[in-house]
Amino acid sequence: MSDLQKQFDAAVAQSKQLQERPDNNTLLKLYALYKQGTSGEAEGARPGLGDLIGRAKYDAWAAIAGTSKEDAMRQYVDLIDALKD
Repeated sequence: MSDLQKQFDAAVAQSKQLQERPDNNTLLKLYALYKQGTSGEAEGARPGLGDLIGRAKYDAWAAIAGTSKEDAMRQYVDLIDALKD
């Protein structure tokens, strides 16, 4: 397991133990970075208007298309570190 993967896994665990719940925009960014770092590019059809949360998540993920998995992992780790302070 690479050092980056270990840092990412630790950041994922730390995300569940943050002192304060991040705002919705930050949560969407975390979701998008997590999905990009674990699954790659956004897949499937965009959820319909009846699924506003799913649609927002999909849009956030699709917005970072072209970001490499490694870069997404680094950004996720950096964002979690910033939220811990």
